[in-house]
Amino acid sequence: MSSARSLRAGIHTLVSILMLLAAASAHAGTVYVARIDGAITSGTADFLQLSIERAASESGEAFVLELDTPGGELEATKRIVSSILNAQVPVIVFVSPRGAWAASAGTFITLAGHVAAMAPGTTIGAAHPVGLGGQDPGGPLPPLPSEDSDEESDDPPRERKNFIGQKIENMTIAFAESIAQERGRNVEFAINAVRDSIAVGATEAVEKNVVDLLAQDLDDLLRKVDGREVRVGSETRKLQLLDYELERLEMTLEERMLAFLTSPVVALGLLMLGLGGLYVEFTNPGGILPGIGGALCLVLAVFAFQWVPFNPWGVALILLGVVFMGSEAFTPTFGVLFTIGACTLGFGGYLLFDVPELAGLAPSFWKVIFPIVLAMVALGGVMVFLVSRSLFLPVFAGSGPEGLVGQTAVVESRIDPRGRIKLQGELWNAEAAEPIEPGTRVRIVAVHDLVVSVAPVKNKEEA
Repeated sequence: MSSARSLRAGIHTLVSILMLLAAASAHAGTVYVARIDGAITSGTADFLQLSIERAASESGEAFVLELDTPGGELEATKRIVSSILNAQVPVIVFVSPRGAWAASAGTFITLAGHVAAMAPGTTIGAAHPVGLGGQDPGGPLPPLPSEDSDEESDDPPRERKNFIGQKIENMTIAFAESIAQERGRNVEFAINAVRDSIAVGATEAVEKNVVDLLAQDLDDLLRKVDGREVRVGSETRKLQLLDYELERLEMTLEERMLAFLTSPVVALGLLMLGLGGLYVEFTNPGGILPGIGGALCLVLAVFAFQWVPFNPWGVALILLGVVFMGSEAFTPTFGVLFTIGACTLGFGGYLLFDVPELAGLAPSFWKVIFPIVLAMVALGGVMVFLVSRSLFLPVFAGSGPEGLVGQTAVVESRIDPRGRIKLQGELWNAEAAEPIEPGTRVRIVAVHDLVVSVAPVKNKEEA
């Protein structure tokens, strides 16, 4: 009996230990962390979507997005915000490190988090959509009429000439407002960040309920949000982050390449390099490397443009400009075709990224597009000059069939009136006024349609 009781006591103790270990293991959740530095593109959107899905599928305790961005594509931003709002795992957006921005697209992403935090010295806001070259796509906003003013204006309130730009701004305002309302954050700030490009620092953002808290670093953040209740889908979850395991998610090589190629600046550069390489190859055949490099760049550009929004009219004008510039080399018009091609190329570059989807990421015309187009024009000018100059060079004596006249050869087969001669290791059809036997040395006196007229060499000095 005593041994049986001891055995039962031992089993009970073992079970208790296993239960404690299981409870401790269950309490130690995994926190997945991903970092985004730089512009928001289709590549970064894909990476974040897959990361959030992985954290949810592996029952992660939370997903933390460390963010530092100047803005990005509107469509990519919408995809990220949608993934956060519909996530099945708590998403914590942390603007860090010190000096980081959550500007433009980053504002929407930060507002969408279940928990939004900022490190000291960081900034959020300035989410007004930016058009090509940095201008306001909707034009300047007239002042709103004062409630105390009796003055009447002939113009409708907030009238604009650019109705497409007005539509983009109104949709972006509604987008920001709906995100702030969903997360219970400062709706007025969200609207003004889009309408008037206002921005605030981390301390003011907490005071104005733009974000939830300040945190020095990731460890400080997780300590402060432990025990906080968040709404995930239709249920309320309590974050338990005192005992956690961190797992950092990094972009794969494929995802990094996609993020690089989907930058509008890179896509434009690949397009211009590809066209430039083929232009050099066609105007100066035989280079091989320019043709191969140009073709490779064009293939990468086509791949990039599957992800980067662009205006097809811009691509068409760029191609037409290259055709005009190349035509100048073969049909000299004293620079007329080349000038038309250069202007067409520049206008095509201007239109290429003039699309609403790139409201925060369109490259500046003067800082990016114009220098690339100028380099393309300079390359074209050099090639046109070289090719045009070669067309007017004199034909040197001794070149072509005419250069065969006066040379000596040996008769290979009897000429009567036609036969063959051997000249510099090559066989030529030959004709003569009188029969000539094989082995006789002859002199070429004329060339007609690749048939040489020959005459026997009369003496050794002549030979």
